[in-house]
Amino acid sequence: MIRINLLAQRKRSEAAETSQAWLVAVMLVVLAEVVILFVYHGFKGEELTDQLRKNRELNAQIDQSKKAVSNHTEVKQKLDTLRAREEAIHRLQTARSGPTGVLLELARVLTPGRGPSVDPDRLAQLRRDNPLSMFNPGWDARRLWITSFVEAQRRVKIEGKARDAEDVSELARRLNLSSFFHDVRLLPAKREVDAKSKLDVVSFSIEAKVRY
Repeated sequence: MIRINLLAQRKRSEAAETSQAWLVAVMLVVLAEVVILFVYHGFKGEELTDQLRKNRELNAQIDQSKKAVSNHTEVKQKLDTLRAREEAIHRLQTARSGPTGVLLELARVLTPGRGPSVDPDRLAQLRRDNPLSMFNPGWDARRLWITSFVEAQRRVKIEGKARDAEDVSELARRLNLSSFFHDVRLLPAKREVDAKSKLDVVSFSIEAKVRY
């Protein structure tokens, strides 16, 4: 009679199943570690990429700062030049609106084909109210010349000579219309013979106040 030990076979089978279970467990642990390492590597890769981007931006800012610093002297010189130019323009504008402006206005008044600086609306109103107060655009300013121009405390005295009294009146009308002069007063004139030209002329004086 043959006896078979089934108990030993059962134990071996259980042992084999236990070993397989452990093997599966170890494989799962290893797989989990691989997944974790993969995820961690990916996360660190993103961190590295972000850090590299930040480094590039920082390097660009550093390069820009270095360039700005290197051009500081040149930029400062340009700014100084611009400031000097602005100051010169301001001085010229101030001069044009000051005593120099008054002389320029007198030159315009005495330039053939030109006339006084006057607001167009005011000129139109004067033309309607009193046409006789308008200046003559065809007047030949060479018929009159200035021999003296004195200004103090915004008061001027103009002396000169003209071919006749109408030329003096034309100058007075133009000064009255000008935005630079006001309270124009024509002083008594006199006839005389000019020593140089030997012409019969009118010697005149005009007083006025100036605006600037």
